[in-house]
This record gives sequence, structure tokens and C-alpha cells, in this order.
Amino acid sequence: MQAFSTSVLISADSHVIEPEDLWVRNLPAAFQAQAPMYPSHPFKHQDGGVNPEKRVGEMAVDGVSAEVLYPSLNMDQFGIKDAALQEACFRVYNDWLADWCSSAPDRLFGISPVSLYNIDNAVKEAHRARKLGMRGLMIWQVPPDEFSFATRHYEKFWAAAAELELPVSMHVNTGAPYAVGSADKWGRDLVQRLTKLVAVKSLHVQNTLIQIICSGVLARHPKLNFVLVENEMSWLPFFLWQLDRYYSRTGEFDNPGMTMLPSEYFQRQMYATFFNDPPSKFILGNWGTDNCMWSNDFPHKNSTWPNSRSVLDRDLGGLPGAVREKLVHGNVKRLYQLPDILPVQ
Repeated sequence: MQAFSTSVLISADSHVIEPEDLWVRNLPAAFQAQAPMYPSHPFKHQDGGVNPEKRVGEMAVDGVSAEVLYPSLNMDQFGIKDAALQEACFRVYNDWLADWCSSAPDRLFGISPVSLYNIDNAVKEAHRARKLGMRGLMIWQVPPDEFSFATRHYEKFWAAAAELELPVSMHVNTGAPYAVGSADKWGRDLVQRLTKLVAVKSLHVQNTLIQIICSGVLARHPKLNFVLVENEMSWLPFFLWQLDRYYSRTGEFDNPGMTMLPSEYFQRQMYATFFNDPPSKFILGNWGTDNCMWSNDFPHKNSTWPNSRSVLDRDLGGLPGAVREKLVHGNVKRLYQLPDILPVQ
């Protein structure tokens, strides 16, 4: 506990809890019949998830000074196949989130979901997000097959995000396999459920990393930053080592403009959040000091709230102070260009 008693903690991945009827109330008339509905809310556990006036007080209980905010209900809307409906849903959410963050603009920082079916519209929404005061953009982590990240479909969006200096986040469990209205995404058979929760989720983010890095996206857009959200981090060093190893053996293939190893592009332009990753204690300090960002996932069930400092002491307590400071607030502050954050009282 004492190791973190004077540190400013900034969670790089916390969540808001949208009203169940947000889209029913706010979608334009043309989309009302298709409005996503959530009759049974799976996320309401803390008042501060729903009520922005109570949020900062609940953050203080956990010793957290500021949070980067992601959605809850909106996440499965990345599985909507109707482009116009998805765009409309995301606009409703972004307007609502901007207002929500205005209750504590020096401590609450929003990330704006963007639909990527129509890239011209995506670029417009990215510019609108900037005007709304958002600190980053959120896209699907698992695109439909026809919209692989290895295609040139996204080029204008990548360029716009880089120009606007808005990092692009990909949150676990978003995209084609995670559609709205799925009663049980994970299945009820134990083996099936564990396969999806452990192996399939890992495969999704690994496929995405290969598509983005090895198709040359980072090489073509050196000022573009990506964030892997809630995928944890202790698997990354081995995965990137394997990627470097096999990439180095593929000289007979066309090179997409890459002049560095995949891991070097990751180190230059990619970040990962972690919040409850005990093996990280064996890795952080030797790897990822400038790329990893602590989070608490508040107010979801998995959150380390209100015991985040004891979890940090368990996982990071043995690290040098300068390394800890980067992981718990320095990296996220630099990436999102946050103002100076005061410690909670």
C-alpha cells in the first residue's frame, strides 16, 4: 500500500454505464424501430457508473485521480451490421458521453466509438469527436472478414486519427462475433465457454495485431497510436517475439514498406492496458515500461475497485519508483495529452 500512497493513479480503462433507454430516447425517428434495447441491465453495480455526480467520490475511495472512459452497453453495438444504424447509435452515445464527462472535465476523459463501414463518415465523426473534447477513438477489435485491417479500406481514417492526434483503441469483446442481442455470447457448456473466454478472445486480438502491424499500417502512419484495451499484457512479449521470428523468415513475400521488426513498431506506436494480470510482475520493468498502462475496469464486476492499490502493490510493488509512475499515470497522461492531474483528497 505505501508504495503507491503518493502516486497519482490514472485508470486507462474505466467505464460508464449508459441508461438502458438511451438509444430508444435519442435515436432519430428513422431508426426508432431498430433502437437497441436493454431490458435487463448487466452492468449496474455502482452509483458512480451511472451518475457522474457520484463518480469522483467513488474514484477517491479507490485512490484514483482520473479515468479514461469506455462504454458498457455500447460495446456490443460494434456488432451491428447496418452501417447507418451503427453510425446513428454511436453519435447518440458520443453526445451523451461528452455531457457526462463535463461534470468533472479535469478527471473524466472520454473515448469516442466510431463506425468504420463508411470511412468518409468515420473521418467526419473523428473530427466531431475532437470538437466534443474526446481524447481518443474506439473501433471494433474484431472486424468483419470483408473489412480486415490488412486491407486499405481504413487508410483515410488512419490518416485522420494521426492528424487529429487521437489514439485508436480496440477494446476486448467488440466487433463481428459480439453482436447486439446475443443472449449468451459464451455458451453454457463449460468447455465451450472457457474456449471462447480464454483461447478465442486471445486469438482475436492476436489476429488484429498481425493484420495491423504486418500489413504496414504503422509503417505508413508513424504518428498513429493504437491501444489494446482490457486484453492484459503478460502474453505480449512472447507473442511479439514469435512474430519477429517468423516475420524474419518471410523474405520471399512482398514487404509492405516495413523497415523494422514487428515488435519495434509495437514499441513505437502501440499500448496495452492491464488491471489484474499477476504474471505482469515478472515482466514489467524489463518490458513494456513505455507501452503499458494500468487500469481498474471500474465499475464492472471484474474491477479491482476498491482495492486497486493493494493489487498494484502485489503486482508492481517491487518495481523502481520511476517505472511505477510511468505505468500508473505517466504513459496514459503522455498518450492522451492529459492536463496535470491532482491527487485525490
